[in-house]
Parts: sequence; structure tokens; C-alpha cells
Amino acid sequence: MQRRSFLAAPAALLASKAFAQTPARTLRVVMHSDLKIIDPIWTTAYIVRNHGYMIYDTLFALDGKLEPRPQMVESWTTSDDGLVWTFRLRDRLKWNDGPPVTSADVLPSLKRWMDKDAVGGLLAKAMKEMTAPDERTFRIALKEPFSLILKALAKPASVPLFVMPGRVAETPVNQQISDTTGCGPFVFKRDEWKPGEKVVYVRNPDYVPRAEPPSGLAGGKVAKLERVEWLSIADMQTAINALISGEIDMIEAPSHDLLPVLEKDRDIEIVIPDTLGNTYLLRFNWKQPPTSDLRIRRAAELALRQDDFLKAVIGDPRYYKVCRAMFGCGTPFENAAGMDGILQGDFEGSRKLLKEAGYDGTPIVLLQSTDLAVLTNLAPVAKGLLERGGFKVDMQSMDWQTLVARRAKKTAPSEGGWNIAMTAASAVLLADPIVNHYTETTGDRAQFGWPTDAEIEKLRQEFLHQTDPAKQRQIAEAVQKRVMDLGVTVPLGQYVQPMARRKGVKGNIPSPVTVFWNVEKA
Repeated sequence: MQRRSFLAAPAALLASKAFAQTPARTLRVVMHSDLKIIDPIWTTAYIVRNHGYMIYDTLFALDGKLEPRPQMVESWTTSDDGLVWTFRLRDRLKWNDGPPVTSADVLPSLKRWMDKDAVGGLLAKAMKEMTAPDERTFRIALKEPFSLILKALAKPASVPLFVMPGRVAETPVNQQISDTTGCGPFVFKRDEWKPGEKVVYVRNPDYVPRAEPPSGLAGGKVAKLERVEWLSIADMQTAINALISGEIDMIEAPSHDLLPVLEKDRDIEIVIPDTLGNTYLLRFNWKQPPTSDLRIRRAAELALRQDDFLKAVIGDPRYYKVCRAMFGCGTPFENAAGMDGILQGDFEGSRKLLKEAGYDGTPIVLLQSTDLAVLTNLAPVAKGLLERGGFKVDMQSMDWQTLVARRAKKTAPSEGGWNIAMTAASAVLLADPIVNHYTETTGDRAQFGWPTDAEIEKLRQEFLHQTDPAKQRQIAEAVQKRVMDLGVTVPLGQYVQPMARRKGVKGNIPSPVTVFWNVEKA
């Protein structure tokens, strides 16, 4: 029997170190997107995930070295055969409406997460049962060993395992929740939420941080701010002016082309909290023609070219690099399998393949996000490249949250559906075939686009159970090659996103997620 324990801080220590250092401060931030959806399990949108980290907590979390550490969990044991995992919750965990957090909340939260998340789905397949022996203990019994169980419980995207009240977590995963009762370091002020204008959070006075110092998404989540306001300012130049004048304190994702303006201001500091960065991704809709045809998807892959996207959207080569790799560049499984001949602007090859496929000129409905600087120019570039490759393209423009809702629709493009949608994902969260949910091909369970391929899923299962690094790499290369051969997901390059803040603000934790615990304002 193996036992692990990370004890919470004694109450006296918390009182002296945590809450004594929480001066009344309001931080005003322009985030990368407006918040219109409040269910971080229903959608994979990062702004909703960030909202989740404000008001909920997680059982485990990745630290600064991307290792899983306990968060809500105090200790755990593992049977000698690795099939029974028993977890004990920390004491003094409370919902912001008063009642304690119990294992009766954890079990439905686990189930709802497993119904949605790719890795959660793999865990569900390996699971025999979940039980709750008492109010602070829950147990997971497996049918077969699942070596990634702690990393699965700690994963920060696209669907983290946020623990919700049992009554909320029982909501079917295809329905959005409306109750935002949480147990995290901040409380969502729903009465002050004005979509398109402002989102407000206040410090949760009942939240008890862990004793360890913060590291990544793990450790002590000490809320040093009394109030955090996410302000919606659609025009980036206006947001930049507001930061310079001191009307706001931080911009999560300033436009790369405006960074030189900020760099000249002595009161502004530019920081890069996630040095590995993000990868642009393009997804095809496998359910609707013409992108339901493999030859059409392959023709598009021939016509696309990474340089065009990166130069148009990021511009400054200090912040981007060409990266024809599905698992990111600078990661252990970076490879070039399946990339020969594609993503190099082969327009003649694209037109030839379209002719062979009998393409009749049916427009490709391409979705464009208009309110996120880091995404806005992706669709116009794709449109131009695809048209040079022989496609007819209908680019439809909308704000990001509307696009997120639109890409969830499986209806025909003429009935509000789509053919191509693009996004960006943290490279940390794409690093292998298991955590990279854009390699999942389970049909309706998969990410938007809903690709289906039994061979990729077989390879992912092999990766899950393989412990030899050399063989894991071989499997990762095979997964990437098939992902590209089938047109599951197309990587469009890698970039880092600087954050801009006034110099009186400090404490932002290096992490792939923007969080506000440990942040303070002079």
C-alpha cells in the first residue's frame, strides 16, 4: 500500500500568513475575451476555463514543473496492484453558500467531467466503480491500471475537473449549469455580471488555502485582492490607452502589433507567463459536406501555409515560430511525421486534388472571430490561401463567444452550421496523444468537428499503457501521421502571448492559465 500526504496549513498559520496579507484592493483587467458562458465543463473556451479557476477548486493541479500535486485532496493511498485509489479531502473545504464540500459532491463532478473530457473518457473506460466510504473519502476502483490517473485529475484544459456541488454536477453534460456556487478563492458576483461589459469576482472569505507556496496551478491559492473585475473593451487601442492612463491595471493578451507602444512606457511591464506558448489549430467539420470528404480536407492541408498565418496575426518574429508538429515544438514528442508536402502553400496540388474529388464549388463556411486580436486575422488568411487552392469560401464573422456556440452545432452550414473553425491551444496541453484532445477521434465525444477513427483511438490506448519512452515516441509519431493523413486537426504555428500590466501589479504566477490568486496591487 502506497500513501501520499500533503497536509493543509494549521488554522493559526493561515490566519497569520494568508488572510492578514489581503488588503482591500480592486484589480481591473481586460481579458482575452468576454464571458458569456459560465459552465467550464460544457465548453472548452479558455475564458470559461479561467472563470472556473476563479470560483472552483480542483482535486489535483499541475505545479510549475507540470507535475500533479494535491489541491483539494489531503492524502491518498494506492493498492499494490494499482487498481484501487483512495483519496481523502482536506478539512475545512466549504461552498461559498455555507455547507461543507463532501465526497458526495466529488463523485457527480467526476462523472460529469468524464462524460465530457477526452482523458476523463479514457479513465471512465478503465474504471470499475466509484464509491464514497464517508464524507471526506472517495475511492476509484479500476478494471486495469491507469498510469495517468493523477495527471488526468490535475489537467488544466481543455476541460479541467472542477468540483461543483452535487446538485449542480448532476446536470447532464449537454446542458449548461446556471448555479455558480463554488469553493474556490473567489466568488462570482452574478448580480453584477453584465455580458459585453463586466464580470466581477470578490474574495471568498471562507476559502482556506494550502500551506505550500504557489507553483503553477498548485499550492496555496491566496487571494490578496478583495475584488477582480474583468472589463470588456473590444477595441485594443482603447484598452492600451486605458492601461497607460491607469484606468485599468492589466491586459491579459495585448495585440502583438501594439506591444512596441507599451514597451516605451516606463509604468508598464511586459511579462510572458507561459514561455512554451500556444499553437494555432484548424478543425474540419467531419459531419457536413464538403469537408466530410477526406479528399477535400487533404486539399485544404495542401493549400495552407503556416508563415502566412503567423506573419499576419503575430507579426513580430520574437513571438512566433513555424512549428509543423501536432504535439508542439519544444516538447518531448515534437516530430514531423505526416507533414511532408502539406502546409507549404501547394495551390496547384490543392486544385488537382479538388478536381479528382469532383468538387463542385460548394462554399466552405469558414468561421471568423472578430473580437480577439490573436485570432481575428486567422480566417482572412485561411480564406485567401484556400481560394488560391481552388476553394470557394464563405467567411462568416462573429464575436468569439458566438463562434464557440456556433461551432458546437452539427447542423448543415446552410442551417447555422460550419465547415472550418480555428482556435489556439496552450502547447503544454497538446504535449502528447493523451492530453492533446485535438487528436481524439471518438465521433460525437470528440472536440468540435467530431472526427471518427478507430485506428487513432487504438494508438492512443497503446500510448496510455506504454511505459518505454522510445516506444511512446513511435506511437506519438504514428498518431500524428494519421491525424494529418485524415485531416483531423491542422497545426498552424506556435506563438507566445505576452501580458501587459502596470508596475504596481505583481505576483502573476507562471502558468498556462491566467489566474489571480497571489496577485497584489500596490
